[in-house]
Amino acid sequence: MESPVFFETCWGILSTIGIFLVFASVSVILITNNGALNFVPLVVSASCAIANGLCYYAYYTRGPPKSGLVVASIFADIFWMIQEVGLSFYNYQILKHILRHRARTLFLVVFWALIVAIVGIRITITVSRATQLADGDLAHQKTVNHLHTGYFVSIALLETWSAVFLIRQMARARFRSPQSSSVGGVFQYLLRSAELRLATLCCIGISRAVTYSSQEYQQKATTVASQVDRFVYTVECLFPVIFLLDILGAKRYRQNNVILEPSSVDLENSSALHHPHWISSSPPKSRDTTSDQVQRP
Repeated sequence: MESPVFFETCWGILSTIGIFLVFASVSVILITNNGALNFVPLVVSASCAIANGLCYYAYYTRGPPKSGLVVASIFADIFWMIQEVGLSFYNYQILKHILRHRARTLFLVVFWALIVAIVGIRITITVSRATQLADGDLAHQKTVNHLHTGYFVSIALLETWSAVFLIRQMARARFRSPQSSSVGGVFQYLLRSAELRLATLCCIGISRAVTYSSQEYQQKATTVASQVDRFVYTVECLFPVIFLLDILGAKRYRQNNVILEPSSVDLENSSALHHPHWISSSPPKSRDTTSDQVQRP
């Protein structure tokens, strides 16, 4: 039996989405800056392209030695993990700059504890899948499904944990900013953007935890639930578009005479402006300092 053509499978389309978003991410980096935050969509998209290409090679091609297929399966799982967990590092890059003292320590401890748990579960899944592929035995597929349930629930918990801190900090910064100035609009934009990102990612994690449990064959969408899971994963592959829009939106605000200046936000509670997405306006540098002193209470 001949192998299906690459672009006749969903893996070819998903890999193409990843390749396109790699070029889109590079373009955004070139027109914005080289900050670590801007590289998150690039890494996630590249991992998407590689993982789906390796999945096709491991599970759909016929002819290569089985050892090569097993190696491809292992690396596909590794890059899937980078793709799925990498989405959470967008919010992590923001929070590690704006949180301080106990809040920062608490966030980092729980965040990395969940990361360790996710990596541990994914390693177990990778070993189980490689063993199944090498033996040609699907007896452990239910175990793999249960492991995936824990894996996706952990990702949803990771996003929820980030949401608690990020939305609270943004809401506090918006409340403390001058409502009549452009700062209020900036923080309102950032708050809505964060809510959209976090709600969507949490829904993706929960949905995949539910739908993946019905998987009957390795990398085969044979039931309604598994097809829904494939749809949700496709949305996940497209998710870096939200990151790119957020980055470009923040750049638009920075260009509208909005200056990075830690003057209108409580720095003790939220050192928000250490990060370029946390934008505050300040008086022009050319203002007379004497008049400023007179106007201050």
